[in-house]
Amino acid sequence: MIDSHCHLDFSAFDCDRAEVLAKCEELGVRQIVIPGTQANTWKRLIALCGQYKQLKFALGIHPYFLQDFNDSHLCLLDENLRDQHGVVVAVGEIGLDYSLTICADIQEFAFREQLVIAQKHQLPVIIHHRRSHNALIRMLKQQKFSNAGIVHAFSGSLYEAETYIGLGFKLGVGGTITYPRAQKTRKVLSQVPLSSLVLETDAPDMPIINKQGERNTPSYLPLILQELQLLRPECAEEIQLACLRNTLDILPNILSSRGR
Repeated sequence: MIDSHCHLDFSAFDCDRAEVLAKCEELGVRQIVIPGTQANTWKRLIALCGQYKQLKFALGIHPYFLQDFNDSHLCLLDENLRDQHGVVVAVGEIGLDYSLTICADIQEFAFREQLVIAQKHQLPVIIHHRRSHNALIRMLKQQKFSNAGIVHAFSGSLYEAETYIGLGFKLGVGGTITYPRAQKTRKVLSQVPLSSLVLETDAPDMPIINKQGERNTPSYLPLILQELQLLRPECAEEIQLACLRNTLDILPNILSSRGR
């Protein structure tokens, strides 16, 4: 299994990161992708992933962290992607979050420019969304973005899911599906093609059911897979293998041999 979205670099794991990774290995979670969130943490993120063979990284500027955004961050992103060519797996976590107080114009500028940089380096993107599917889809089409990627923690409609899939994207399946109340998301993820799904935890956030208020961890990925297997018509083994293949298809640099 591959956790396609986990913030294992966050301070919540500073006390037991090695133990968490050992538990993941024991459970069959063999690779973990850590998306970057802000320019001043990229250097530390790259160094962390060099220490552990299970870890792979993406680099991007999350909409949460745009308060101090300026053009120098885009230049730094471009430089880091060049320096880490063949190792960095995607540009992300980038996107639009219209629940924030950060100006929509700034968010859209940062997202658009990061799409341009991702296209330049022929990399997929990892997309964050909140109340923003229409704008994201519009901008992806306007930019004629052709490197696809993953829509993190997908929770939109079937129409939106099919639109992203038509643009080449995979849909991130996380802890939300473990909650019976998430009926719309569970139904959509049961209906889309199996070839469009990848697994993720978003740890330390997005806890699974019965773990609310606790730190989420990538060692819970098998429980998310089990829930997906209950929702889908295919056999359990086929679902697990498909999610693995889908992740490798969309993030091929995971297979890079460079590491510690």
